[in-house]
Amino acid sequence: MAATLPSSMTFITHGAGGGPEVLVPATAPLPQPKADEVLIRVQAAGVNRPDVSQREGNYPAPIGANAVIGLEVAGEVVAVGPEAGPWKVGDRVCALTNGGGYAEYCAAPAPQCLPWPQGFDAIRAGALPEVFFTVWANLFGHGRLAAGETVLVHGGTSGIGVTAIQLAKAFGATVFATAGSAEKCRACLDLGADAAIDYKTQDFVEEVKRLTDGKLVDVVLDMVGGGYFGRNLRSLRMDGRLVLIAMLGGNTVERADLLPIMLRRLTVTGSTMRPRTTAQKGAIAAELRAKVWPLLDEGRCAPPIFKVFPLAEAAAAHRLMESSRHIGKIMLKVGD
Repeated sequence: MAATLPSSMTFITHGAGGGPEVLVPATAPLPQPKADEVLIRVQAAGVNRPDVSQREGNYPAPIGANAVIGLEVAGEVVAVGPEAGPWKVGDRVCALTNGGGYAEYCAAPAPQCLPWPQGFDAIRAGALPEVFFTVWANLFGHGRLAAGETVLVHGGTSGIGVTAIQLAKAFGATVFATAGSAEKCRACLDLGADAAIDYKTQDFVEEVKRLTDGKLVDVVLDMVGGGYFGRNLRSLRMDGRLVLIAMLGGNTVERADLLPIMLRRLTVTGSTMRPRTTAQKGAIAAELRAKVWPLLDEGRCAPPIFKVFPLAEAAAAHRLMESSRHIGKIMLKVGD
C-alpha cells in the first residue's frame, strides 16, 4: 500500500434486514483487496433497487461476496492487488462492485472498474456502473436492440429507465417510455424519448399500437413483471424480444396468452447482474469503455442526479427509493 490507511472504516449495516430503519452506521476493518482487486477510497455510492431487495432479505449477497449493501461506487484507488493492472494508486475509478459500496472503503475486481468520464465528479461517476452495466447487457446484449428499431422502456424515470432512454436514442432507436405521472412523462421526453405513456391513465398496449400504426415494437425492457407479462407480449412485433430485468410488480403470472410467442416468434429473456463472473462483467466493462464512455466524455447520456444524501442517511435514501418519487439517480456522498 502506497499510502497510510486507517485501520477501520464506517459502513452501513442492515443487521438482520427489514425496513429502511435497519440501515445504520457501524465500524469495521478495511476490506483487503484480493489479487485481482483494487481498494477504493469511496467518495460516492449509488442507491439502487437491488439494494432495497437485499436490505429486505430478498436478494442476498452471493457466497463469498461482501455482504455490505452497495453495488456501485466512485472514488480513488488506494491499493492494488498484484494482478489488478492497469490500475494504480491515485487513479479515479467508478466500479461495479460485488457488494460493500455503502462504506468508506470498498474492494472491487479490477476488470469491473472504469475511469471517470471527462468532466465528471465522484457523484456523477458513481451513478454510472450499475445502470450502465445492466442496460448494456440487457437492452443491447440479450435484447439485441439495433439502430432503426423501436423499444418500449418501462419505468422511464428510474435509474435504469433514464439510462435506457438515452442510450437507445444515442444508438439510433425510436424510444417509447412509460411513467406514472405527467411530470415524469415530461422528464422522459426531455431525456429524448419519442413518446411517453402515463401508465396510470393510458393503456400502454393501445398507445404502442397507435404510435406505431399497429406495427408494434421490437424490444420491451421491463422491470415490472407480474401483470405486465401478457400485455408486453401483445406489444411486440414479429421476432420481438421481451427483456425482464426486475419484478417490482411480482414474479408470478396468473393468466397470459402465450400464443403471441409462437405466432410472432417472440423471445422472452432476462437476467440479473450480480451472479455473473468477473470475466463476464469485465467483458461488459470493456464494451462500455469502447462504445459508451466516448458518449459520456462528450457530455451525453449521463443519468440525472435526483438527490444526494450523506452516507449516514442511507435509510432516508432508501425511503425515497421506495416512494418512487425520484427521477433519475439517488446517491450517497461518502467522502471528499
